Amino acid sequence: MPALVKFSVCRKRRVLVSLEKKPQDALDREHLAIFDAYLKSPYLSIKHTSYFHVYERLLKPLVGRHITFVEVGVYNGGSLFMWREFLGPNARIIGIDLNPLAKRWESEGFEIFIGNQADPAFWKDFAARVGEVDVLLDDGGHSNLQQIQTVVSMAPFIKDGGLLLVEDTHASYMTQFGNPGRHSFMRFAFDVVDSINGRFPTIKSSRNSLAQHVSSVSFFESIVAFHINRADCFVSQPTSNGGTTLDATDYRHHETRGRSIGLLRDRLARGYSGLAPESFAARAGARLFWLLLFVQSRVANRRAGKLFGR
Repeated sequence: MPALVKFSVCRKRRVLVSLEKKPQDALDREHLAIFDAYLKSPYLSIKHTSYFHVYERLLKPLVGRHITFVEVGVYNGGSLFMWREFLGPNARIIGIDLNPLAKRWESEGFEIFIGNQADPAFWKDFAARVGEVDVLLDDGGHSNLQQIQTVVSMAPFIKDGGLLLVEDTHASYMTQFGNPGRHSFMRFAFDVVDSINGRFPTIKSSRNSLAQHVSSVSFFESIVAFHINRADCFVSQPTSNGGTTLDATDYRHHETRGRSIGLLRDRLARGYSGLAPESFAARAGARLFWLLLFVQSRVANRRAGKLFGR
């Protein structure tokens, strides 16, 4: 179904754009508690439709619990209210932003820290003041350095059973973020997976310190979730149940050929039809959405600069 682009101009001269569509993977999102919380937020928040299912799946077990939830990237403040509505009154919600104006949300009961997520000194001070957290969601600047530094600095301070989520990882494939390249965030995430598999005793893999904290990694469209559980970060050993062996012949590698694998990959590539015909309108609408949002952001930043004498 093609996207329907709606425009509205509010009294504060902010141009808002919404894409009204019902993609197949989001037909039931209105039944999700997180989507309901999103709609109830009194301030602007921008989320992709596919994100809500991921949030619901990963964070629903934390609803109502006494947890510390940190979000990098406060922007208009809308997501802070969404998380409070979704997680419940027991959640301690902390926002991090570069813009000093984000401090206004402290009057609403949120804790706000102003700092640069690409600066390890900021994270060192933050961890010293806040301590361990249950969940950190990075929706900040989306550059490779910002995303990677956030994971590297905060993984040691995520509680066991907690999550470190990085959002909008499609930036790793966008030229405006200097990608694709070998130093993209997604390449970094794949390196973490290599380090996890490097715990297997006979594999000579490059290991890094994150393998001491990250037990597994989940990949979603535009979201990467690092699962923290140090008890699972150990070197596995082979075991046997001691049963009777039949001395069966091992045929596992009989037909393992590189050419066959290459043919399978080619077949998969040919089988991918790409965008559905109706998706052209959706993509065009999305580009227009982000263009108008970019203009809105530039205007807001210019006003903030005048306010702070910059």
